[in-house]
Amino acid sequence: MYIKGTVRKDRITKNLVDRLTNGDIALIAHKDLDEVAAISLAEKKVKCVINVCETISGRYPNQGPSVLLEANIPIYECKADLFDMVDEGEVIEIIEDKIILNGKRVADCQLLDKNMIEKLLNIGYANIEKELELFIENTLEYAKKEKGLVTGKIDVPKTKTKIEGKHVLVVVRGKDYKMDLEAIKSYIDEVKPVLIGVDGGGDALLDFGYKPHILVGDMDSVSDKCLKAADEIIVHAYPDGRAPGLKRVEELGIKAQIFPAPGTSEDIALLLAYSNGADLIVAVGTHSNMIDFLEKGRKGMSSTFLVRLKVGSILVDAKGVNKLYHSSFKLKYVVGITIAALVPILVVTFMHPLMRELLTLFKIRIRMMLGL
Repeated sequence: MYIKGTVRKDRITKNLVDRLTNGDIALIAHKDLDEVAAISLAEKKVKCVINVCETISGRYPNQGPSVLLEANIPIYECKADLFDMVDEGEVIEIIEDKIILNGKRVADCQLLDKNMIEKLLNIGYANIEKELELFIENTLEYAKKEKGLVTGKIDVPKTKTKIEGKHVLVVVRGKDYKMDLEAIKSYIDEVKPVLIGVDGGGDALLDFGYKPHILVGDMDSVSDKCLKAADEIIVHAYPDGRAPGLKRVEELGIKAQIFPAPGTSEDIALLLAYSNGADLIVAVGTHSNMIDFLEKGRKGMSSTFLVRLKVGSILVDAKGVNKLYHSSFKLKYVVGITIAALVPILVVTFMHPLMRELLTLFKIRIRMMLGL
């Protein structure tokens, strides 16, 4: 196989995606490439991905490589020192298992083909029980530390945006979030819920033509455009009050509240809506199972378990709603509707006096032609 293209590199894949253009070669350092990151790379239509970490370590069956495989984007693995050998913007060639820069071989690489990916995924599936056991232990251990999320020991900010008695849509840029947003677009347009974007979820709302009423998160994966567009910003801080994301917001001249709390930003977004009196919370793209959390890099889901336990009575998870029903165009429906529409028109037409006279003349003409 021969590939030639411009290198764009970053050790944090979500930071790299914004710089990628069609036909680039993505150089990443992403162990256990997750599905959401892979979808982002595939959407940019990169020529290939070179990973200096284990794309599938076998710890669990991460689905990122399968996404790239389906998109016909080759995945190569290479030694970590390639990151220092190649600069952003340089053009490299991949010839079989060799990486060429300025006509010189700088590294060897290995293509992860379908058989290799399946083999590594099978190892991951075999390890899933062990990971599940560790995951449960970590969840229970941290649940004791994070129980304040649901016992009222955490001060939840009062939002400037009126939430009480309203529907609230919480959008996280997780798996299938685009398709799920498309599936509930009519609900958004008709009900007009309060829109809460969690970090990059705010940009997801902008992409669909909606301005987030509230932006929640540590502000590490949201655009300046979204920060300026949101009506209200709440920065997720550590339990001790440190909020690294606040500096970026203030440098843009934007005022924000901080919300010190353990757990994930999507957890506190749900808690924020609930504590401010939401009538119903609809969640899109949120992480809700073990694989989601392992792909996110978390060893447990204690905060999510606790928060969902608290807000569950008014929470509707829209994850995967796009797969519930796919309507299909059928010609017989169109023919049926057309006939149904023509029937009353024909009835009214034939009842008109002029039409009855024309029909009488037509019958007389037929009888004369037939000699009757």
